[in-house]
Parts: sequence; structure tokens; C-alpha cells
Amino acid sequence: MIDKIKRIWKIKDLRARIFFVLAMLVVFRAAAHVPLPGINTENLKAFLDGNQILGLLNIFSGGTMENFSLVLLGIAPYITASIIFQLLTMVVPQLEELSKEGESGQQKINMYTRLATVPLALLQAFAMIKLLSQSQFDIMGTLDAFKYTSIMITITAGTIFLMWIGELISEKNIGNGISLLIFAGIVSSLPTVVQNAIVNYDPSQLYLYVMFVGLAIVTIVGVVIINEGQRNIPVSYAKQIRGNKTFGGNSSHLPLRVNMAGVIPIIFSISVVLFPSMLAQLFVNGSGFMASASRATIALFNNQWFYGIVYFLLVFGFTYFYTAVIFHPQKMAENLQRQGAFIPGIRPGKETEKYLQSTMSKLLFSGAFFLGAIAVLPLIVQAFTGSQSLVIGGTSLLIVVSVAIEMAKQIESQIKMHEYDRV
Repeated sequence: MIDKIKRIWKIKDLRARIFFVLAMLVVFRAAAHVPLPGINTENLKAFLDGNQILGLLNIFSGGTMENFSLVLLGIAPYITASIIFQLLTMVVPQLEELSKEGESGQQKINMYTRLATVPLALLQAFAMIKLLSQSQFDIMGTLDAFKYTSIMITITAGTIFLMWIGELISEKNIGNGISLLIFAGIVSSLPTVVQNAIVNYDPSQLYLYVMFVGLAIVTIVGVVIINEGQRNIPVSYAKQIRGNKTFGGNSSHLPLRVNMAGVIPIIFSISVVLFPSMLAQLFVNGSGFMASASRATIALFNNQWFYGIVYFLLVFGFTYFYTAVIFHPQKMAENLQRQGAFIPGIRPGKETEKYLQSTMSKLLFSGAFFLGAIAVLPLIVQAFTGSQSLVIGGTSLLIVVSVAIEMAKQIESQIKMHEYDRV
């Protein structure tokens, strides 16, 4: 480890890139602590503490909601826009053609994603202001048209600013900029978690702390194993004789990842499972049937068992859905046949397609179950320990570990490229 750090420090270009990324993350965290004027942050904290749904979003955003900062929404609108266009690429022929054009086509799709981020950010800012203004706490003060509009524009500008920072980070090839911003937001909440654990320390519950540390280590190891796990399908290439020379006959493998969908199913599921409660919050202070239905919806989703079961099933289902979107066994079978490759013991063509689909379905079950278990891990820990301060954020751990692994791989590749250039 120390040797690798020394190697990184000796490479001037790589060292400069890492420092730039760290500087951008510092800028992001500084912006997260700059509150918008006219907001009662104390009342806002009290409101978030009493609202499980918004409290979850606050933790996930790295405390930007709690401060009602310039970057209140984080990069959530950009992520939403990216997911929308990723799905549209699979169903809209024009976008599918763009995705096949290589780098130029991807740049156009990225431009459309950036443009879609603006109206999504404005819409989310409007919903957030509307929700906070209807709370029992005096958070927003008196809202007139000018204040409403200026806050919406400022919040949207903050999202665009973070989107720009994320792209600057991505250009340095140290890691994905958007993922690193989420990583920084999650990690920034760690000191608060540790502080709460120390403040609420009870010597009689020492076993809970030991169990928490052990469970955290096991969870991290499990995340690494599943995240990096893959099934290598053996592939052989047919021999071709041209004159006196023989071509082909080599063997390779086709990797099928256990967790092919990554964290996208969890992001989808969070959006879906939080939507009913967020929508109900807007009508809870009304009267009549809508108000009663809203209160019933909020109470239902505040039930830990109901929330956990629905969340798990959504993650499980979205894992299958998203994998079906990005995994095409028919195209893979056709490409293998076109290259003169085959899976030993399996006929090329339709039989290969069926084999790949069957193998992926078996892997997918374990991957989907793992993601679902990771998503509801905090609820499981709370149910067995009864502790609110000692909670392992499974989703947070998955994102942090995945981003850390990807960043380490990119840094390692940069070191190897530099060594090759020297040779």
C-alpha cells in the first residue's frame, strides 16, 4: 500500500489529477454548507428529524437538505435524466442509432441529458419548496412570487454547478465524477454517525458495538465479493486453415457478472418507494378524502415491515428489469457465431442464446437477492438491536465500496500506462 502511494506521488501528472479531484470534492462540501437566505435551518432540522422519508434523503445527500444549501438537490436530477435517457436509448430508434455512433453519438446523448436536467431540477425544487412551506414548522417564512422563483432558480443553478464539477472530475480519469460526488456526500456523514455512537454509548450495550463492527466488516467483504464476482463462460474459436497456415483454435472466456445492474435498481426503487409518501405530504394538510388518504399512505409507508418488504421486492424486480434491458443474449450469440467462436458442448446460434439466458437467470437471482438484502439491511439491524444510532446503511456501503474499487482500478491503470510509456 505504502509502495503504491510512493509510486503515485512520483508520477507528477497523476499526482496533479488526484489533487484536482480532491479540490473539487472540497468545493462541493463547502457549497453543501452554504444555506440559502431566509430559511430557518433549526426548524428545518426539526422537520427532517420527524420525517423518516425526508430524513433518508438528507442522509443520502450528505446533509445538503438539512442545511437547505445551494446544492440542496445534489445531482439527483442529473441522475434521473441519465436513467431516463439510458432507458430511452433502448426503445427509441434515433437514440439507439446515436449510441452506436461511438464517442460523437454519446456526446449528443450527454448534451440531451444535461438539457433534461434543468426542467427536472426546477420541478423537484418546486415540489421541495411546496412541501416545506406546508409543514407545521415555520421554515420558509413568507413566500411571495419573487422569493419562490429565486429559490427555485438558485437550487437549479446549484444542481448545474455540481453537474459541471462532476464532468470536470470525470475528465481526469480518476473515477466517475457523479459517483465520486455521491461518495463524498455519504462519507461526509460518517463523522456525525461516529459522534452519535460515542454520545449515546452505553457500557451495558458493548456487545451491540462489537456486533455492529463485525457486521460492518462482513457486509463490506460481501459487497466486494458480489460486486467483483463473475461467471466465466469458456469460449473456443474454430480453426481455419489457409494454405499452409492455421488460424484460430484459441480459447477465451465470456464474463457474466453476478451484479450486472450495479446500484441502478436501488436508485430506481428509492424513487418509486419514496414517491407515494412525498406526494402524500403535499395533501396531508388538506381536508376531505385526499387528506385522509394522504395520512393513511404516510402511516402505511412509515410501517417498517411494509416499507422493508415493498423496498426489497422493488429492488429484486428492478434488478431483473434493468438486466434485461442491458443484457442481450441473442446479440451475444450472434456475435460469437460471426467471429467463429462457440461454447464447448453448445451448438452455435439459438442453443447458445438459450444457454446464456439460462446461466444469466441463475446468476441474476443471487445478485437480485443480494441487492435487496443490502437495501433493507438498516431495517434488519434496527429490528434485531433496537438501536437507532448503530445502523449500517447497506446502500451507502454498496456505493462507497463500488466507487472506491473503481477509483483504485483507474489509478492502477494510470500507473501501468505511465510505466509502459517509460519503457
